[in-house]
Amino acid sequence: MSEIIVPELDRGIVLVGLMGAGKSSVGRRLAKRLGLSFFDADQEIEKAADCSIEDIFARHGEAAFRDGERRVIARLLDGPPHVLATGGGAFMDPETRAAIRVNGISVWLRADLEVLLERVMRRDHRPLLKQGAPREILQILMAERDPVYAQADLTVTSGQGPHEDVVEQIVTSLQAHVAATERDLCR
Repeated sequence: MSEIIVPELDRGIVLVGLMGAGKSSVGRRLAKRLGLSFFDADQEIEKAADCSIEDIFARHGEAAFRDGERRVIARLLDGPPHVLATGGGAFMDPETRAAIRVNGISVWLRADLEVLLERVMRRDHRPLLKQGAPREILQILMAERDPVYAQADLTVTSGQGPHEDVVEQIVTSLQAHVAATERDLCR
């Protein structure tokens, strides 16, 4: 592991991207690397609703889930700096995206279709993938969401390699981003 020093953060780091991009796995490792707390938005939503995301989708629909997701993420962003892994659709919401822009540094974990497909097929808990063929659904989601994810402050590729490599890429990108922001403030 390289000895990259990240300046003290005044905002949290928010991981965005499609399901299977590694947001939770990378997020836990990144938080540990930076000495920050880690939150998984989906787990926090389940705690707040006292039921699973799958149950929220089934009982109340995606719109109700997204409303709860927006509120939970806003609450989490209001706290001290931490690493937050969002659900795949969270960044698509303009209000959530605006809150992240103000209160966080967004990092898009970009992954190609084959990587995403391999990862999401390992578990059977993703409501959106139960609506048809996973490959086709992921292709549609990539076409719809990638242009919005591209608005993130940083973009890091999440590939087949170890998550620790992705963490190092984020730390390096974060250091450059924070330094550039500090330079811009001094002008």
